[in-house]
Amino acid sequence: MTTTEKVLNFINGEFVEPQSQKWMDNFSPATGKKIGVLPLSNEQDVNAAVIAAQNASNSWKSLSRAERVNWLTRIADALDAKSDQIAQLESLDTGKPITLAKMVDAARSISNFRFFADLMKEDIKETYEMADAHNYVVFKPIGVVGLITPWNLPLYLLSWKVAPALVSGNTLVCKPSELTPLTASFLASVLAEIGFPRGVFNIVHGTGQDVGTPLVSHKEVKAISFTGGTVTGAKVASIAAPLFKKLSLELGGKNATIVFADCDLEKTIAGTVRASFANQGQICLCGSRLFVEDKIYDEFIKKFVESVKSLKICNPSEKECQFGALISSVHKQKVMGYIELAKQEGGTILCGGTEPTHLSDEFSSGYWVLPTVVADLSPQSRCSNEEIFGPVITVHRFNSEQEVIELANSTNYGLAGSVWTNDIEKGKRVSEGIDSGMIWINCWLHRDLRVPFGGVKNSGVGREGGHRSIEFFTEQQNICVKQNP
Repeated sequence: MTTTEKVLNFINGEFVEPQSQKWMDNFSPATGKKIGVLPLSNEQDVNAAVIAAQNASNSWKSLSRAERVNWLTRIADALDAKSDQIAQLESLDTGKPITLAKMVDAARSISNFRFFADLMKEDIKETYEMADAHNYVVFKPIGVVGLITPWNLPLYLLSWKVAPALVSGNTLVCKPSELTPLTASFLASVLAEIGFPRGVFNIVHGTGQDVGTPLVSHKEVKAISFTGGTVTGAKVASIAAPLFKKLSLELGGKNATIVFADCDLEKTIAGTVRASFANQGQICLCGSRLFVEDKIYDEFIKKFVESVKSLKICNPSEKECQFGALISSVHKQKVMGYIELAKQEGGTILCGGTEPTHLSDEFSSGYWVLPTVVADLSPQSRCSNEEIFGPVITVHRFNSEQEVIELANSTNYGLAGSVWTNDIEKGKRVSEGIDSGMIWINCWLHRDLRVPFGGVKNSGVGREGGHRSIEFFTEQQNICVKQNP
């Protein structure tokens, strides 16, 4: 699939060009070829979007909860009817395999709206009784909220924020990644088709400096929900915190995958390969540090590498494709730089480490790097501690529970991880010893949308998911009623 689409901003229910009339190119990661342009917006466009959101705020928050739930269901139904198109656009814009885009990106984007619609069908009741009084909590919309989302799971993560923010009664100004604008724009077109109220949902495309900064600093934007890199998250926090905005930061990770000798070997290999290289390793939850108990290290790594080498790397639009391209030329250079660093730090490349050579000429200018496994690095090396966010993992031996817990906790990140063992009690002990927001035992990325999602240390601030998302996107007011005054 190809396109020469001109993406536009979506402000007050209309697709509009940037006020500056400046544009930036959009490229296909798989081919490296230009597939369209998008606005290089600025503060003027942000201001226009915020004004539209402000003007729509009173009418939107005055709707009943049931009416807003109905809108979320209508959005989900409309997206569901176009799920194949969502997957095609996401695969084109990100370089990921079409099968992954269908099974993960499109499916989850739809389920996000359905989940929060179902969650909010029942009123959130929070009451507390005293001997002489009754307390009840009212959940009020914040107002205008800014949502800033990344390029790795574009509509998946945008909808994860949009759905709870809307159903809570807020109006939105969204800044999707400038590297992946297509599905955000597609969502706007779907909203326009179903007659969604004007001004409630707005999109401003552009760079972090030109759009993100004025959005975060805008005095009428009362909350910011950001998903992205830790360095950028720190900049967002430095702007938002002095303005006393509500702030949610879901940031980077350097996650540990821990394999014990008593694991189910074949299932663990399949699960850990997926945890390492899904979406080309470009998921904040991917396990980029693989710790294997010494007793099975040699056997496990041999079979693991064989499995990695067997991944089908081809045209992402083919359903057989299991591994696609990286997001950009700049990111490819970053990943290749870390591979060179791994060699300098004494690492041994067990597989990958280069560009694929078997692809057709159509993909010769694309941003491809083979899935790469690096052994013999110190756990304290830079490659073992810094977030690469690509198809590069380091593998290490361990001998005891305490040792591997210390190794898992030795980075500045604490987002996620997984533990693989047939001894569930051991799995729980190790999991609870790890400083991380999320741990899976004998699985990875197995999500219940009701549970808290977020990290510790440099992996973020706050939690999303279920009622925690609703709490973030509302202000809670307690009212105490004295009995028999």
